[in-house]
Amino acid sequence: MPPADAVPADVDRPEPPPTRAGTDVTGRAVPPPRSVPEVEITSGESAPRAGAASGTAGTGDAAVAAGLADAAGSTAGAGVQPDEALTEREQRILAFERQWWRHAGAKEQAIRDTFGLSATRYYQLLNALLDRPAALAAEPLLVGRLRRLRASRARTRRR
Repeated sequence: MPPADAVPADVDRPEPPPTRAGTDVTGRAVPPPRSVPEVEITSGESAPRAGAASGTAGTGDAAVAAGLADAAGSTAGAGVQPDEALTEREQRILAFERQWWRHAGAKEQAIRDTFGLSATRYYQLLNALLDRPAALAAEPLLVGRLRRLRASRARTRRR
């Protein structure tokens, strides 16, 4: 048996009141959506890199594809603007990562001996380096492999 307050299907139900643009169902005013603030560039800063937090999905992909195309048949750093070129330490970090390590402890000791850094600081620098287009242009296979490993570890942590 249906509940006492149930309305039969053949009875007309009242329609909700029409809403005006800029109001919600109760008639209260709803503010318009905010626009994205423009990035201010001071005299000492350079313009942001393509695809870096700009909100456009295709821009960064095009820059990465261009970096891959340049790196495929040219020397390291070609096609990368001078202010985005890798420093000597960043190049040494990439060269160090090309080596294969059988034991984590051995690699951590080698990090301390080679760079004078803790393993934590080294991996912070490495992760920042992996996000740079210049690193991808210089070592596309290595950077791609390290990015895949990082993403795999992140997925494992989320489980």
